[in-house]
Amino acid sequence: MFSERTSVGLDVHARSVAAAAIDGDTGELFQTRLTPSFDHIRSWITDLPGPVAVAYEAGPTGFGLYRKLAAAGIRCEVVAPSKLQKPAGDRVKTDAKDAIHLARLLRLDEITAVSIPTVDQEAARDLVRAREDCRGDLMRARHRLSKLLLRHGIVYYGGKAWTGKHDMWLRVEALPQLTTRATRLTFDSDYETVLATKARRDRLDAAIEQMAADSEFTPLVRRLGCLRGIGTLTGFALAVEIGDWHRFTGNTIGSFVGLVPSEHSSGQSRAQGPVTKTGNGHARRLLVEAAWHHRPRYAIGKTMRDRWDRAPARARGDDGNRRLHQRWVKFINRRKRSTVANVAVARELAGWCWSLAVMDD
Repeated sequence: MFSERTSVGLDVHARSVAAAAIDGDTGELFQTRLTPSFDHIRSWITDLPGPVAVAYEAGPTGFGLYRKLAAAGIRCEVVAPSKLQKPAGDRVKTDAKDAIHLARLLRLDEITAVSIPTVDQEAARDLVRAREDCRGDLMRARHRLSKLLLRHGIVYYGGKAWTGKHDMWLRVEALPQLTTRATRLTFDSDYETVLATKARRDRLDAAIEQMAADSEFTPLVRRLGCLRGIGTLTGFALAVEIGDWHRFTGNTIGSFVGLVPSEHSSGQSRAQGPVTKTGNGHARRLLVEAAWHHRPRYAIGKTMRDRWDRAPARARGDDGNRRLHQRWVKFINRRKRSTVANVAVARELAGWCWSLAVMDD
C-alpha cells in the first residue's frame, strides 16, 4: 500500500532522465529534466516533500539507480514495462508524459515490480548471457562456412558435422577443392572465425563450471541436476535467470517463462492458441531443450547417480524423471505432434525445477 507523501516517476535514458513528482498533500506536480548522474537524481529527490517513493521502468540502464536510491533510504520500485497499464486511446507519447504516468500508477499501487538481483547475481547472469551470445555467434559462423562450401558443391557425408573428423575433412579435403584465391581467403576467414568463437565458448564454459562448483548457486545447481537434461551449464543458467524462485509456484513458473497457452475467451466461447512466449526467453529455450531428453526410455545411469550423490534430492529427481517420461509416452500414444508435446513437457519440467529449487538444503 502506498504510504509516502510524494510519488516520483522517472523515465530513464542513457543521456537524460525525465522526472515527475506528485505531492499527495497539496496535489502539486513537479517536473524537470535531469542528467543520468545518480547523485544528481538523488539530490533532486531529497529536495522533494518527504517521505518519497520512486518508480522507473526496467531497461538497458540496469539497476544501478535502484541500488543508489535504496542505499540512501529511498523506496524505489523497478517496474516491469510489459505490465504497465496505458490508456488505449492515448496516441501521444513523450518522456514527460511517461514520467507522470509512472508517478500516478505508483501512487495508485498499480505497478508490477521486477525482482532485483544482487550484484553477484547480476554478474553471474551477465556471464551466462555472454555464453548464450557466443553460442549464437558460433552457430552463425559455422553456417557461413558450411554454406560457402555448399555453394561450390562441397558437402560432407562422413557423419556428424563439427567433430574432429569433420575438422580434418575441412582442412584436408574441402579446402583443396576451392580453386580461386579469393574463395580460399574467404574460407580461411570463416574457418578462423569458427575456431576463435569455439575457443571463446570453451573459456566461458570453464568459467561457468568453476562458478557453479563454488558459489551461492552451487546447492541449487546440484538439485536441478537431479533431472534429466539439466547439466551444470543449464542448471546454472536457470538458477541465475530465474533468480528468486520463491516468488513463483509450480503453476505460475510456466507462465513466467512463456510456456502456457495464449487464450482469448469471451462469454461462452473459449479459444486457446500457441504458447505466449513472454517472459524470460533464455530460460524458456533451456527448458524446451531439456524436455527432449525425457523422451527416450528412462534408465538410471552413472551420470545421474553421481548427480544424485551430490544433492539431497534423489527421490524428487527420480519422481520427476519418471513422471516426465510417462508424459512423453502418453503424447506418443495419442500421436501428438512431437514439438507440441515437447512444449507441454517443458512446461511441466519448469514445475519440477521449481519444486527442487525451493527445497531446503
